[in-house]
Amino acid sequence: MDISSYILEVGQQASKASVEMARANTATKNNALNFIADEILKNKKSLLSANEKDLKQAKENKLEDALLDRLGLNDDRIANMAEGLQQISSLTDPIGTIINLASRPSGIQVGQMRVPLGVIGIIYESRPNVTADAAGLCLKSGNAAILRGGSEAIHSNQAIATYIQNGLKQAGLPSNAVQVINTTDRQAVGELLSLDKYVDVIVPRGGKGLIERISNEASMPVIKHLDGICHVYIDKYADIDKAVAIAFNAKTQRYGTCNTMECLLIAEDVAESVLKQLKPKYDEAGVEIRGCESSRKLYSDIKAATNDDYATEYLAPIMSLKIVGNIDEAMAHIAQFSSQHTEAIVTDNLENAQRFLREVDSSSVMVNASTRFADGFEYGLGAEIGISTDKFHARGPVGLEGLTSKKYIVLGNGHIRQ
Repeated sequence: MDISSYILEVGQQASKASVEMARANTATKNNALNFIADEILKNKKSLLSANEKDLKQAKENKLEDALLDRLGLNDDRIANMAEGLQQISSLTDPIGTIINLASRPSGIQVGQMRVPLGVIGIIYESRPNVTADAAGLCLKSGNAAILRGGSEAIHSNQAIATYIQNGLKQAGLPSNAVQVINTTDRQAVGELLSLDKYVDVIVPRGGKGLIERISNEASMPVIKHLDGICHVYIDKYADIDKAVAIAFNAKTQRYGTCNTMECLLIAEDVAESVLKQLKPKYDEAGVEIRGCESSRKLYSDIKAATNDDYATEYLAPIMSLKIVGNIDEAMAHIAQFSSQHTEAIVTDNLENAQRFLREVDSSSVMVNASTRFADGFEYGLGAEIGISTDKFHARGPVGLEGLTSKKYIVLGNGHIRQ
């Protein structure tokens, strides 16, 4: 296979399909989403069989546990995949929406209209659910998509691609509106990143190495986040029971996700009370704690933390811990080590809660809730195409609106400029 020619053809087909997608009406797009969801559910057994092939090969290749977790499918994850598509179909279609329409002294009306970005390339590792999520969001927002999953998920992704294209055909939309790259050759990624004539934006989802490569090589804009170094700060005004439940959930509900807590900060006034309840729970779950000197004085089996630990996204049952003097010290630590993904404060003090919301510069900031809620599905976006820690053009979980642009529209009635 000539990789260069193949990727060029994919880009050209996507560009052509994007024109049809931009003018597709809401009902047609919703039909496609529901047809795709039906196809996924109807073919659950064949999808699990394809996924088992990927898992077997991944285990033979000694893939890390966190990546194995992301790769695996089961009945619940497949049901969630279909539910995500159905939820996207129920969301308001942003395309064609006019906002900020106002009359000017000249008599013209000026506003902005939401329009598709065009062709969106998504490059991701392991997670086959991304294939359905990304396709659904791109379709509802009137875009075409080129999806390049990791080699470890090739069988799963190709199976899902078949269901997507079947659903598109049933709805009368071009099957090339979603294309899944059918080669694991790494050259395909480089070719896709150079295709700025046909691809309008790239979204990487995966490890730091993948995202850094794409950020450095892409000839088109990139929607990305590098790390998920997420913090929970337990304030001295926190309800201890709430704090323990949130900190435990944020770390242990799932280890291999970017919104998992990696560092716990506790105000010194309540540190002993919190850890008395929380440390045994972490021990029972098998979580290794790397902490500051103050925490090690309370529990000698806590390993000493370094600055490298505080700057690490573990994606594993390992976490860092620091006891701080107050909210200012907590926010200073977050400013130094955070990846600007998600931070949470546990407090019953309204002033501290408001300060944390205002002053912490991350894409999601929470009060009295687990960082694990930083997710497009939980935010009501239906699904997310990724999470952006950049400040342009989208920030946080990227759903439908993040996959649109705006153009100015002017309404007149024979108006001429004097």
